[in-house]
Amino acid sequence: MHVRHQIGTLSKVADSFLIPDNHLGRATVSSVAVAHEVQAMGGRSIACLNARDRNLLGFRRDLLTAASYQVNQFLFVYGDKPSSGGRTGELTVQAMMDEARAVPADPAFAAVQPFKVGAAAALRPLPAWKRSADFLFLQVSFSLTELMRWRDANSVDVPVYAGVLVLASELHAQRLAAAVPDIAIPDRLARQAGTDRLAGVEAACDLVLQIRDSGAFAGVHLIPVTRYREVAARLEQHLA
Repeated sequence: MHVRHQIGTLSKVADSFLIPDNHLGRATVSSVAVAHEVQAMGGRSIACLNARDRNLLGFRRDLLTAASYQVNQFLFVYGDKPSSGGRTGELTVQAMMDEARAVPADPAFAAVQPFKVGAAAALRPLPAWKRSADFLFLQVSFSLTELMRWRDANSVDVPVYAGVLVLASELHAQRLAAAVPDIAIPDRLARQAGTDRLAGVEAACDLVLQIRDSGAFAGVHLIPVTRYREVAARLEQHLA
């Protein structure tokens, strides 16, 4: 019900929905299954799969399940450090991409349309193998200048979606900075988020509009966290 409410609320300002994998290292409902539910609601979905929790057999099972559910778009990621236990150690994002690309030659996937596979890109030089992805999700940033600097330095012909995240609070900013040191969070915005619950919403929506007006990206990967209602309402005013 929670997912359905989010999809219904955001459907006026979003044309597709990324279904996250179990990023916290805990067992959750399969992102492929949730992507199927989103499609049943009329939404376009991209299922995220991480390499951390899968061996090759488990990954092939996910692809078969996706084919059965007619889920054909994926974002492959390496996966955060698990909260307990360890990685399977068998799969990498590159190996997952290669396996998904081999599907048309596998009799088990007869009559299944080829999968579209994307990869995540940090705000650093793009590895050569990631250029073969069908699309790229660029790391979250709070600066159009930083995003444009990466775009100018990394010429790719596939769609690139810039990452935009809503800061929900100052504590949220502190946790994000501790978990992902690569992300530069403006001190002023972090302080504002501590006293104004809409500060993060306004900053994120403003950046979305700047990215749109730049024409340098195919779109944004927006992470509204708990503020999806406020984000949808503000963007609906500007994108109508």
